[in-house]
Amino acid sequence: MITFDSVTKKYPDGTVAVDNLNLELPTGKITAFVGPSGCGKTTTLRLINRMIDITTGTISIDGVDIMQQDASDLRRKIGYVIQHAGLFPHRTIIDNIATVPRLDGATKEAARKIAAELMERVGLPATFAKRYPMQLSGGQQQRVGVARALAADPPVMLMDEPFSALDPIVREDLQQEFSRLQSELGKTIAFVTHDIDEAIKMGDLVAIFREGGNIAQLGTPQELLENPADEFVANFVGRDRGFRSLSFDSARDLPVAHAASAADLVIEDGVARGWSINGRTHKLGGTFTDNDSLRQATDVAISSPVGIAVKVDQDGRATGVITLAQIAEHLEKQRQAERNSAPTN
Repeated sequence: MITFDSVTKKYPDGTVAVDNLNLELPTGKITAFVGPSGCGKTTTLRLINRMIDITTGTISIDGVDIMQQDASDLRRKIGYVIQHAGLFPHRTIIDNIATVPRLDGATKEAARKIAAELMERVGLPATFAKRYPMQLSGGQQQRVGVARALAADPPVMLMDEPFSALDPIVREDLQQEFSRLQSELGKTIAFVTHDIDEAIKMGDLVAIFREGGNIAQLGTPQELLENPADEFVANFVGRDRGFRSLSFDSARDLPVAHAASAADLVIEDGVARGWSINGRTHKLGGTFTDNDSLRQATDVAISSPVGIAVKVDQDGRATGVITLAQIAEHLEKQRQAERNSAPTN
């Protein structure tokens, strides 16, 4: 656990970047820091590894005050991933990853063995080991950056907008890959982003900072979307927060009808191919499964040329259909059940 106790960072010119911050980052979870430019989220991150020193207050990791530790020793125990990876251009990929194990006293052979294992873990082929950073794409370099941060098996990781410079497809791929890694490793992570969608996707908890270096609201992504603390949070999260909150509901319980009930659905060998409209076949607009969210199923229905979402099994075979109107009816019943079960004063 990382604990901020009345932490303030004030610069010599009088600028207050972080103001009397009290915050706990739970062990084994990702806490996302998000907020407008200049709100202190990156400063807060860098206070943890003493890249910037606090003015007043205390930061502790698992009960140990960071100011009571040697700064270099502290940083070697904390993984750090930044935008653009920050790799050493004159070192090969395997030696970039092996940097921290070498600093910790591992032999070159042992450090490279650790690095090779981490390359596989983050999805980098072994053939990249002898390449240099400039020979890799931006997404591949970020994978190297993540591997290097994991090389000493640190309990804590700091991630400062690690995916923001990447194109949307690569970014989503790396988000999913890192979420998979975190489910296996269970690190305590502070994750800075300027993108509320990324914060909601990546964070177990999300801290929304307001200008002045303090927190407007701390909560789970679902809590922020469904119960913003004030107008600032509501505006920052976005006006479509109701739709995005459907990401936390499963599509499993949607009352789908048998696929054969949709007369215009084109099915070949059990697989849904499209919709037949006036003799022409149109794209489905997508499909959904039991493992998808209610938001994904709703988006499929909205994208459909006929306003119907098709449910498929793992083999892509159509198992049911549901209209957008039926999804809305299901949502209303769900909300009514929640209202009826809510305690009354």
